[in-house]
Amino acid sequence: MHIKIRSLAIALAFAAAQPAVQARAPSAKANEVLTARHYASLIAGETPKTSELTLFFTRMPKGADLHHHYSGAIYAEQYLDWIDKQGWCVDMGSYQIETKQDKVAAQRALPQSERSCLSTGEVIANDNLYRELLQRWSTKDFDNHGAVQPPPDQRFFQTFMYFGAVSNTNFNEGLLTLKKRAVEENVSYIETMFKSAPQGDSPDFDARVRQAGASDAALDEAMAAWLAVLDNDAKFSQSVADYTGTIAASHAGVDDANFTMRYQSYVFRLQSPSRVFSSMAGGFKAAAQGGLVVGLNIVGQESSHISMRDYTLHMKMFRFLKTRYPGVKLALHAGELALGDVPPEGLKFHIDEALNVAGADRIGHGIDLAHEANAIAIMKTMRDKDIPVEINLTSNAFISGIKGDNHPLTLYRKYGVPYVISTDDAGVTRHTLSNEYVLFASRYKPDYSEVKRASYNSLRYAFLPAQEKKRLTAQLDARYAKFEADIAALAAKAKKH
Repeated sequence: MHIKIRSLAIALAFAAAQPAVQARAPSAKANEVLTARHYASLIAGETPKTSELTLFFTRMPKGADLHHHYSGAIYAEQYLDWIDKQGWCVDMGSYQIETKQDKVAAQRALPQSERSCLSTGEVIANDNLYRELLQRWSTKDFDNHGAVQPPPDQRFFQTFMYFGAVSNTNFNEGLLTLKKRAVEENVSYIETMFKSAPQGDSPDFDARVRQAGASDAALDEAMAAWLAVLDNDAKFSQSVADYTGTIAASHAGVDDANFTMRYQSYVFRLQSPSRVFSSMAGGFKAAAQGGLVVGLNIVGQESSHISMRDYTLHMKMFRFLKTRYPGVKLALHAGELALGDVPPEGLKFHIDEALNVAGADRIGHGIDLAHEANAIAIMKTMRDKDIPVEINLTSNAFISGIKGDNHPLTLYRKYGVPYVISTDDAGVTRHTLSNEYVLFASRYKPDYSEVKRASYNSLRYAFLPAQEKKRLTAQLDARYAKFEADIAALAAKAKKH
Protein backbone atom coordinates (compact mmCIF):
# COMPACT_ATOMS: atom_id res chain seq x y z
CA MET A 1 0.00 0.00 0.00
CA HIS A 2 2.79 2.40 0.89
CA ILE A 3 4.47 1.79 -2.46
CA LYS A 4 1.18 2.39 -4.37
CA ILE A 5 0.54 5.67 -2.55
CA ARG A 6 4.07 6.82 -3.24
CA SER A 7 3.77 5.91 -6.95
CA LEU A 8 0.47 7.78 -7.25
CA ALA A 9 1.99 10.82 -5.58
CA ILE A 10 4.86 10.79 -8.05
CA ALA A 11 2.45 10.43 -10.98
CA LEU A 12 0.27 13.27 -9.74
CA ALA A 13 3.30 15.46 -9.17
CA PHE A 14 4.51 14.74 -12.70
CA ALA A 15 1.08 15.47 -14.17
CA ALA A 16 0.85 18.70 -12.20
CA ALA A 17 4.25 19.75 -13.47
CA GLN A 18 3.32 19.28 -17.13
CA PRO A 19 1.20 22.47 -17.58
CA ALA A 20 3.94 24.48 -15.92
CA VAL A 21 6.51 23.12 -18.36
CA GLN A 22 4.23 23.88 -21.29
CA ALA A 23 3.58 27.38 -19.99
CA ARG A 24 7.30 28.07 -20.01
CA ALA A 25 7.45 27.21 -23.73
CA PRO A 26 5.84 30.14 -25.62
CA SER A 27 2.90 29.16 -27.79
CA ALA A 28 2.54 30.21 -31.42
CA LYS A 29 -0.08 32.73 -30.34
CA ALA A 30 2.22 34.14 -27.67
CA ASN A 31 4.99 34.49 -30.24
CA GLU A 32 2.63 36.35 -32.55
CA VAL A 33 1.67 38.71 -29.74
CA LEU A 34 5.32 39.35 -28.84
CA THR A 35 6.15 39.93 -32.51
CA ALA A 36 3.27 42.38 -32.84
CA ARG A 37 4.45 44.20 -29.73
CA HIS A 38 8.02 44.40 -31.03
CA TYR A 39 6.83 45.66 -34.42
CA ALA A 40 4.63 48.29 -32.72
CA SER A 41 7.70 49.62 -30.94
CA LEU A 42 9.44 50.10 -34.29
CA ILE A 43 6.71 52.30 -35.78
CA ALA A 44 5.87 54.23 -32.62
CA GLY A 45 6.42 57.97 -32.45
CA GLU A 46 6.94 60.57 -35.14
CA THR A 47 10.13 58.95 -36.45
CA PRO A 48 9.80 55.19 -37.08
CA LYS A 49 12.95 53.12 -36.65
CA THR A 50 13.55 52.46 -40.35
CA SER A 51 16.82 50.59 -39.91
CA GLU A 52 15.19 48.14 -37.50
CA LEU A 53 12.13 47.94 -39.75
CA THR A 54 14.42 47.00 -42.63
CA LEU A 55 15.89 44.18 -40.56
CA PHE A 56 12.39 43.10 -39.52
CA PHE A 57 10.89 43.05 -43.00
CA THR A 58 13.90 41.48 -44.70
CA ARG A 59 13.37 38.49 -42.42
CA MET A 60 9.56 38.53 -42.48
CA PRO A 61 7.88 36.10 -44.92
CA LYS A 62 6.20 38.13 -47.64
CA GLY A 63 4.22 35.59 -49.60
CA ALA A 64 4.31 36.93 -53.14
CA ASP A 65 5.14 39.80 -55.45
CA LEU A 66 2.21 40.11 -57.85
CA HIS A 67 2.94 43.36 -59.71
CA HIS A 68 6.35 42.58 -61.16
CA HIS A 69 7.91 43.37 -64.55
CA TYR A 70 10.66 40.97 -65.58
CA SER A 71 12.69 43.40 -67.71
CA GLY A 72 12.35 46.16 -65.11
CA ALA A 73 13.34 43.84 -62.27
CA ILE A 74 16.80 43.01 -63.64
CA TYR A 75 19.45 45.48 -62.50
CA ALA A 76 21.41 47.46 -65.09
CA GLU A 77 24.65 45.89 -63.86
CA GLN A 78 23.43 42.45 -64.95
CA TYR A 79 22.29 43.71 -68.33
CA LEU A 80 25.74 45.16 -68.81
CA ASP A 81 27.26 41.72 -68.09
CA TRP A 82 25.09 40.20 -70.82
CA ILE A 83 26.28 42.61 -73.51
CA ASP A 84 29.64 40.85 -73.82
CA LYS A 85 27.89 37.47 -73.86
CA GLN A 86 26.02 38.59 -76.95
CA GLY A 87 29.11 40.05 -78.60
CA TRP A 88 27.58 43.55 -78.56
CA CYS A 89 28.81 46.92 -77.34
CA VAL A 90 27.47 50.18 -75.84
CA ASP A 91 27.49 53.30 -77.98
CA MET A 92 28.82 55.92 -75.60
CA GLY A 93 27.29 58.77 -77.57
CA SER A 94 23.75 57.50 -77.02
CA TYR A 95 24.30 54.91 -74.25
CA GLN A 96 22.29 52.49 -76.35
CA ILE A 97 23.31 48.97 -77.34
CA GLU A 98 24.81 48.26 -80.75
CA THR A 99 23.75 44.78 -81.85
CA LYS A 100 24.84 44.73 -85.51
CA GLN A 101 27.87 42.51 -85.70
CA ASP A 102 29.54 44.31 -88.61
CA LYS A 103 29.45 47.63 -86.75
CA VAL A 104 30.69 45.99 -83.56
CA ALA A 105 33.54 44.31 -85.44
CA ALA A 106 34.53 47.60 -87.08
CA GLN A 107 34.66 49.28 -83.67
CA ARG A 108 36.79 46.52 -82.18
CA ALA A 109 39.27 46.90 -85.03
CA LEU A 110 39.99 50.45 -83.87
CA PRO A 111 42.52 51.30 -81.16
CA GLN A 112 40.78 51.42 -77.79
CA SER A 113 41.32 55.16 -77.49
CA GLU A 114 39.31 55.74 -80.70
CA ARG A 115 36.34 53.47 -79.95
CA SER A 116 32.93 54.99 -79.41
CA CYS A 117 31.19 51.62 -78.87
CA LEU A 118 32.62 49.92 -75.82
CA SER A 119 32.62 46.44 -74.35
CA THR A 120 31.39 45.87 -70.81
CA GLY A 121 34.94 45.84 -69.47
CA GLU A 122 35.75 49.10 -71.21
CA VAL A 123 32.63 50.77 -69.79
CA ILE A 124 33.39 49.60 -66.26
CA ALA A 125 37.02 50.71 -66.52
CA ASN A 126 35.89 54.31 -66.97
CA ASP A 127 34.08 55.23 -63.75
CA ASN A 128 32.48 58.36 -65.21
CA LEU A 129 31.05 56.47 -68.19
CA TYR A 130 29.92 53.60 -65.98
CA ARG A 131 28.14 55.95 -63.58
CA GLU A 132 26.49 57.81 -66.44
CA LEU A 133 25.27 54.54 -67.93
CA LEU A 134 23.73 53.41 -64.65
CA GLN A 135 22.02 56.79 -64.31
CA ARG A 136 20.47 56.41 -67.76
CA TRP A 137 19.58 52.73 -67.43
CA SER A 138 17.98 53.11 -63.99
CA THR A 139 17.02 55.75 -61.44
CA LYS A 140 20.43 55.59 -59.76
CA ASP A 141 21.48 58.92 -58.22
CA PHE A 142 18.28 60.66 -59.26
CA ASP A 143 17.36 61.64 -55.72
CA ASN A 144 20.98 62.63 -55.09
CA HIS A 145 20.70 65.07 -58.01
CA GLY A 146 23.87 63.55 -59.35
CA ALA A 147 23.20 64.28 -63.01
CA VAL A 148 21.34 66.52 -65.43
CA GLN A 149 17.88 65.02 -65.21
CA PRO A 150 14.75 64.80 -67.32
CA PRO A 151 11.37 64.64 -65.53
CA PRO A 152 11.16 61.47 -63.41
CA ASP A 153 8.46 59.76 -65.47
CA GLN A 154 10.51 60.35 -68.61
CA ARG A 155 13.64 59.04 -66.91
CA PHE A 156 11.77 55.91 -65.80
CA PHE A 157 10.18 54.99 -69.12
CA GLN A 158 13.31 55.84 -71.13
CA THR A 159 15.35 53.21 -69.29
CA PHE A 160 13.59 50.45 -71.23
CA MET A 161 14.77 52.02 -74.48
CA TYR A 162 18.39 51.60 -73.37
CA PHE A 163 18.38 47.99 -72.16
CA GLY A 164 15.48 46.70 -74.27
CA ALA A 165 17.59 44.69 -76.72
CA VAL A 166 19.63 42.86 -74.10
CA SER A 167 16.56 42.20 -71.93
CA ASN A 168 15.47 39.73 -74.61
CA THR A 169 18.52 37.53 -74.01
CA ASN A 170 19.61 35.15 -71.25
CA PHE A 171 16.07 34.66 -69.95
CA ASN A 172 16.85 31.64 -67.79
CA GLU A 173 19.78 33.33 -66.09
CA GLY A 174 17.66 36.40 -65.44
CA LEU A 175 14.81 34.38 -63.94
CA LEU A 176 17.19 32.43 -61.72
CA THR A 177 18.69 35.72 -60.49
CA LEU A 178 15.23 37.00 -59.59
CA LYS A 179 14.45 33.71 -57.85
CA LYS A 180 17.65 33.87 -55.79
CA ARG A 181 16.95 37.45 -54.77
CA ALA A 182 13.36 36.60 -53.83
CA VAL A 183 14.35 33.59 -51.74
CA GLU A 184 16.94 35.68 -49.89
CA GLU A 185 14.23 38.11 -48.78
CA ASN A 186 11.66 35.40 -47.98
CA VAL A 187 9.38 35.74 -50.99
CA SER A 188 7.94 32.40 -52.13
CA TYR A 189 6.05 33.35 -55.32
CA ILE A 190 6.51 35.86 -58.14
CA GLU A 191 3.97 36.52 -60.87
CA THR A 192 5.94 38.43 -63.45
CA MET A 193 4.95 40.26 -66.63
CA PHE A 194 7.42 38.45 -68.83
CA LYS A 195 7.13 39.21 -72.52
CA SER A 196 4.51 40.36 -74.99
CA ALA A 197 2.64 37.75 -76.98
CA PRO A 198 2.97 37.60 -80.80
CA GLN A 199 1.14 40.18 -82.88
CA GLY A 200 0.18 40.97 -86.44
CA ASP A 201 -0.84 43.90 -88.63
CA SER A 202 -4.16 44.52 -90.35
CA PRO A 203 -4.67 47.90 -92.04
CA ASP A 204 -8.25 46.79 -92.78
CA PHE A 205 -8.95 46.20 -89.06
CA ASP A 206 -7.39 49.55 -88.14
CA ALA A 207 -9.63 51.31 -90.65
CA ARG A 208 -12.75 49.47 -89.47
CA VAL A 209 -12.02 50.36 -85.85
CA ARG A 210 -11.79 54.05 -86.71
CA GLN A 211 -14.95 53.86 -88.76
CA ALA A 212 -16.80 52.09 -85.92
CA GLY A 213 -16.36 55.10 -83.67
CA ALA A 214 -18.65 54.73 -80.65
CA SER A 215 -20.62 51.84 -82.16
CA ASP A 216 -19.96 48.75 -80.05
CA ALA A 217 -21.78 46.56 -82.57
CA ALA A 218 -19.53 47.67 -85.43
CA LEU A 219 -16.44 47.29 -83.24
CA ASP A 220 -17.44 43.78 -82.15
CA GLU A 221 -18.00 42.84 -85.78
CA ALA A 222 -14.56 44.09 -86.74
CA MET A 223 -12.94 42.24 -83.81
CA ALA A 224 -14.77 39.03 -84.65
CA ALA A 225 -13.55 39.20 -88.24
CA TRP A 226 -9.91 39.90 -87.27
CA LEU A 227 -9.97 37.17 -84.60
CA ALA A 228 -11.29 34.67 -87.17
CA VAL A 229 -8.33 35.53 -89.42
CA LEU A 230 -5.90 35.04 -86.52
CA ASP A 231 -7.55 31.77 -85.47
CA ASN A 232 -7.07 30.36 -88.95
CA ASP A 233 -3.55 31.70 -89.48
CA ALA A 234 -1.11 28.82 -89.08
CA LYS A 235 1.82 31.20 -88.80
CA PHE A 236 0.17 33.11 -85.96
CA SER A 237 -0.72 29.86 -84.17
CA GLN A 238 2.88 28.71 -84.49
CA SER A 239 4.14 32.01 -83.10
CA VAL A 240 1.93 31.55 -80.03
CA ALA A 241 3.29 28.01 -79.63
CA ASP A 242 6.85 29.34 -79.96
CA TYR A 243 6.05 32.00 -77.36
CA THR A 244 4.84 29.50 -74.76
CA GLY A 245 7.75 27.24 -75.67
CA THR A 246 10.22 30.04 -74.97
CA ILE A 247 8.63 30.61 -71.57
CA ALA A 248 8.84 26.89 -70.75
CA ALA A 249 12.50 26.72 -71.76
CA SER A 250 13.33 29.91 -69.84
CA HIS A 251 11.60 28.52 -66.75
CA ALA A 252 14.00 25.57 -66.37
CA GLY A 253 15.15 25.21 -62.76
CA VAL A 254 13.02 28.06 -61.45
CA ASP A 255 10.36 26.17 -59.50
CA ASP A 256 11.28 24.05 -56.51
CA ALA A 257 9.68 22.98 -53.22
CA ASN A 258 10.13 26.43 -51.70
CA PHE A 259 9.71 28.81 -54.63
CA THR A 260 7.27 29.20 -57.53
CA MET A 261 7.11 31.59 -60.48
CA ARG A 262 4.37 32.13 -63.04
CA TYR A 263 4.00 34.53 -65.95
CA GLN A 264 1.65 37.16 -67.29
CA SER A 265 1.60 37.96 -70.97
CA TYR A 266 1.27 41.66 -71.67
CA VAL A 267 0.07 44.00 -74.38
CA PHE A 268 1.92 47.22 -75.22
CA ARG A 269 -0.60 50.06 -75.45
CA LEU A 270 1.33 52.39 -77.76
CA GLN A 271 0.61 50.58 -81.03
CA SER A 272 -1.98 50.41 -83.77
CA PRO A 273 -5.33 48.77 -82.91
CA SER A 274 -4.53 45.69 -84.99
CA ARG A 275 -1.23 45.15 -83.18
CA VAL A 276 -2.79 45.67 -79.77
CA PHE A 277 -5.71 43.34 -80.51
CA SER A 278 -3.59 40.58 -82.06
CA SER A 279 -1.11 40.70 -79.17
CA MET A 280 -4.04 40.58 -76.78
CA ALA A 281 -5.48 37.58 -78.64
CA GLY A 282 -2.12 35.82 -78.49
CA GLY A 283 -1.93 36.48 -74.77
CA PHE A 284 -5.43 35.09 -74.18
CA LYS A 285 -4.59 31.99 -76.21
CA ALA A 286 -1.39 31.43 -74.24
CA ALA A 287 -3.08 31.92 -70.85
CA ALA A 288 -6.06 29.72 -71.79
CA GLN A 289 -3.72 26.70 -72.08
CA GLY A 290 -3.50 26.56 -68.29
CA GLY A 291 0.27 26.25 -68.07
CA LEU A 292 2.91 28.70 -66.94
CA VAL A 293 1.09 31.74 -68.37
CA VAL A 294 -1.58 32.53 -65.79
CA GLY A 295 -2.93 35.90 -66.90
CA LEU A 296 -2.76 38.97 -69.06
CA ASN A 297 -1.89 42.64 -68.56
CA ILE A 298 -1.48 45.87 -70.52
CA VAL A 299 1.60 48.11 -70.21
CA GLY A 300 3.00 51.39 -71.49
CA GLN A 301 2.88 54.91 -70.11
CA GLU A 302 -0.80 55.56 -69.46
CA SER A 303 -0.56 59.32 -69.92
CA SER A 304 0.81 59.15 -73.47
CA HIS A 305 -1.36 60.37 -76.35
CA ILE A 306 -2.13 56.94 -77.82
CA SER A 307 -2.85 55.41 -74.41
CA MET A 308 -5.36 58.14 -73.60
CA ARG A 309 -6.94 58.18 -77.05
CA ASP A 310 -7.40 54.40 -77.23
CA TYR A 311 -7.98 53.57 -73.57
CA THR A 312 -11.69 52.78 -73.90
CA LEU A 313 -11.03 50.88 -77.14
CA HIS A 314 -8.47 48.69 -75.36
CA MET A 315 -10.89 47.95 -72.51
CA LYS A 316 -13.53 46.92 -75.06
CA MET A 317 -10.98 44.62 -76.69
CA PHE A 318 -10.42 42.93 -73.34
CA ARG A 319 -14.18 42.62 -72.85
CA PHE A 320 -14.61 41.01 -76.27
CA LEU A 321 -11.83 38.47 -75.79
CA LYS A 322 -12.91 37.73 -72.22
CA THR A 323 -16.21 36.42 -73.61
CA ARG A 324 -14.21 34.01 -75.81
CA TYR A 325 -11.81 33.03 -73.01
CA PRO A 326 -13.79 33.53 -69.78
CA GLY A 327 -11.29 31.63 -67.63
CA VAL A 328 -8.36 33.96 -68.37
CA LYS A 329 -7.41 36.30 -65.52
CA LEU A 330 -6.69 40.00 -66.04
CA ALA A 331 -4.44 42.22 -63.89
CA LEU A 332 -4.63 45.60 -65.60
CA HIS A 333 -2.54 48.72 -65.18
CA ALA A 334 -5.26 51.31 -64.64
CA GLY A 335 -5.26 54.80 -63.19
CA GLU A 336 -1.47 55.19 -63.10
CA LEU A 337 -2.06 58.91 -63.49
CA ALA A 338 -1.56 61.99 -61.30
CA LEU A 339 -3.11 65.43 -61.40
CA GLY A 340 -1.48 67.38 -64.23
CA ASP A 341 -0.37 64.33 -66.24
CA VAL A 342 -3.42 64.74 -68.50
CA PRO A 343 -6.40 67.13 -68.65
CA PRO A 344 -8.78 66.62 -65.68
CA GLU A 345 -11.34 64.64 -67.69
CA GLY A 346 -8.64 62.05 -68.42
CA LEU A 347 -8.48 61.15 -64.73
CA LYS A 348 -12.14 60.25 -64.40
CA PHE A 349 -12.66 56.79 -65.85
CA HIS A 350 -9.63 54.50 -66.16
CA ILE A 351 -10.11 52.33 -63.07
CA ASP A 352 -13.86 52.30 -63.64
CA GLU A 353 -13.52 50.97 -67.20
CA ALA A 354 -10.84 48.44 -66.27
CA LEU A 355 -13.31 46.97 -63.77
CA ASN A 356 -16.65 47.40 -65.46
CA VAL A 357 -15.75 47.15 -69.16
CA ALA A 358 -12.66 44.93 -69.30
CA GLY A 359 -13.55 42.82 -66.25
CA ALA A 360 -10.21 43.14 -64.43
CA ASP A 361 -9.50 40.65 -61.63
CA ARG A 362 -6.81 42.91 -60.13
CA ILE A 363 -6.02 46.61 -60.58
CA GLY A 364 -2.42 47.73 -60.96
CA HIS A 365 -1.54 51.07 -59.31
CA GLY A 366 -4.98 52.73 -59.28
CA ILE A 367 -3.49 56.01 -58.06
CA ASP A 368 -5.98 58.36 -59.76
CA LEU A 369 -8.80 56.94 -57.61
CA ALA A 370 -9.73 60.19 -55.84
CA HIS A 371 -10.23 61.90 -59.23
CA GLU A 372 -12.41 59.16 -60.74
CA ALA A 373 -16.05 60.16 -61.30
CA ASN A 374 -17.31 56.97 -59.63
CA ALA A 375 -14.66 56.65 -56.91
CA ILE A 376 -17.04 55.50 -54.16
CA ALA A 377 -18.75 52.99 -56.46
CA ILE A 378 -15.35 51.74 -57.62
CA MET A 379 -14.27 51.01 -54.06
CA LYS A 380 -17.60 49.32 -53.29
CA THR A 381 -17.24 47.12 -56.36
CA MET A 382 -13.68 46.16 -55.46
CA ARG A 383 -14.66 45.43 -51.86
CA ASP A 384 -17.82 43.48 -52.71
CA LYS A 385 -16.26 41.50 -55.57
CA ASP A 386 -12.98 41.00 -53.69
CA ILE A 387 -10.86 42.66 -56.38
CA PRO A 388 -7.53 43.86 -54.97
CA VAL A 389 -5.37 46.81 -55.94
CA GLU A 390 -1.63 46.29 -56.39
CA ILE A 391 0.22 48.97 -54.40
CA ASN A 392 3.66 50.07 -55.65
CA LEU A 393 4.88 52.78 -53.27
CA THR A 394 8.40 53.39 -54.62
CA SER A 395 7.22 53.47 -58.22
CA ASN A 396 4.28 55.79 -57.52
CA ALA A 397 6.46 58.20 -55.56
CA PHE A 398 9.19 58.31 -58.21
CA ILE A 399 7.16 58.39 -61.43
CA SER A 400 4.13 60.38 -60.31
CA GLY A 401 5.14 62.07 -57.06
CA ILE A 402 2.29 60.27 -55.26
CA LYS A 403 3.16 59.32 -51.67
CA GLY A 404 2.21 59.78 -48.03
CA ASP A 405 -1.32 61.01 -47.38
CA ASN A 406 -1.67 61.85 -51.08
CA HIS A 407 -1.52 58.14 -51.99
CA PRO A 408 -4.96 56.55 -52.41
CA LEU A 409 -3.83 53.62 -50.28
CA THR A 410 -5.35 55.72 -47.50
CA LEU A 411 -8.73 55.50 -49.28
CA TYR A 412 -8.45 51.83 -50.21
CA ARG A 413 -7.71 50.96 -46.58
CA LYS A 414 -10.47 53.19 -45.20
CA TYR A 415 -13.15 51.71 -47.46
CA GLY A 416 -12.12 48.09 -47.03
CA VAL A 417 -10.69 47.46 -50.51
CA PRO A 418 -8.27 44.51 -50.51
CA TYR A 419 -4.70 45.32 -51.50
CA VAL A 420 -1.30 43.72 -51.99
CA ILE A 421 2.16 45.25 -51.63
CA SER A 422 4.39 44.82 -54.70
CA THR A 423 7.54 46.16 -56.40
CA ASP A 424 6.71 47.06 -60.02
CA ASP A 425 10.23 47.52 -61.52
CA ALA A 426 12.70 46.94 -58.70
CA GLY A 427 15.74 46.89 -61.00
CA VAL A 428 14.95 50.29 -62.51
CA THR A 429 14.02 51.96 -59.21
CA ARG A 430 16.64 49.94 -57.30
CA HIS A 431 14.76 48.61 -54.30
CA THR A 432 13.24 45.38 -52.91
CA LEU A 433 9.88 44.06 -51.75
CA SER A 434 11.17 44.30 -48.18
CA ASN A 435 11.69 48.01 -48.71
CA GLU A 436 8.10 48.38 -49.93
CA TYR A 437 6.94 46.98 -46.60
CA VAL A 438 9.26 49.37 -44.77
CA LEU A 439 7.66 52.28 -46.63
CA PHE A 440 4.18 50.91 -45.93
CA ALA A 441 4.88 50.51 -42.22
CA SER A 442 6.76 53.79 -41.68
CA ARG A 443 4.34 55.96 -43.67
CA TYR A 444 0.97 54.48 -42.73
CA LYS A 445 1.67 52.67 -39.45
CA PRO A 446 -0.57 49.64 -39.95
CA ASP A 447 -0.64 47.24 -37.03
CA TYR A 448 1.06 43.87 -37.32
CA SER A 449 -2.15 42.00 -38.13
CA GLU A 450 -2.70 44.26 -41.17
CA VAL A 451 0.88 43.79 -42.34
CA LYS A 452 0.54 40.04 -42.01
CA ARG A 453 -2.78 40.09 -43.85
CA ALA A 454 -1.13 41.97 -46.74
CA SER A 455 1.48 39.22 -46.96
CA TYR A 456 -1.18 36.49 -47.04
CA ASN A 457 -3.27 38.49 -49.52
CA SER A 458 -0.44 38.28 -52.02
CA LEU A 459 -1.02 34.52 -52.22
CA ARG A 460 -4.78 34.74 -51.88
CA TYR A 461 -5.05 36.91 -55.02
CA ALA A 462 -2.42 35.10 -57.09
CA PHE A 463 -3.60 33.71 -60.42
CA LEU A 464 -2.89 30.15 -59.33
CA PRO A 465 -5.02 27.00 -59.04
CA ALA A 466 -6.59 26.53 -55.59
CA GLN A 467 -4.35 23.58 -54.74
CA GLU A 468 -1.19 25.60 -55.45
CA LYS A 469 -2.45 28.47 -53.29
CA LYS A 470 -3.20 26.00 -50.51
CA ARG A 471 0.32 24.58 -50.69
CA LEU A 472 2.01 27.98 -50.68
CA THR A 473 -0.24 29.22 -47.87
CA ALA A 474 0.64 26.21 -45.72
CA GLN A 475 4.33 26.99 -46.31
CA LEU A 476 3.69 30.61 -45.37
CA ASP A 477 2.06 29.46 -42.12
CA ALA A 478 5.20 27.50 -41.25
CA ARG A 479 7.46 30.39 -42.18
CA TYR A 480 5.51 32.79 -40.01
CA ALA A 481 5.62 30.36 -37.08
CA LYS A 482 9.42 30.27 -37.32
CA PHE A 483 9.75 34.01 -37.92
CA GLU A 484 7.56 34.91 -34.94
CA ALA A 485 9.37 32.46 -32.70
CA ASP A 486 12.69 34.04 -33.71
CA ILE A 487 11.41 37.59 -33.17
CA ALA A 488 9.92 36.65 -29.79
CA ALA A 489 13.25 35.15 -28.73
CA LEU A 490 15.16 38.22 -29.89
CA ALA A 491 12.73 40.52 -28.12
CA ALA A 492 13.11 38.54 -24.91
CA LYS A 493 16.89 38.65 -25.21
CA ALA A 494 16.86 42.40 -25.85
CA LYS A 495 14.64 42.92 -22.79
CA LYS A 496 17.22 41.21 -20.58
CA HIS A 497 19.86 43.63 -21.77
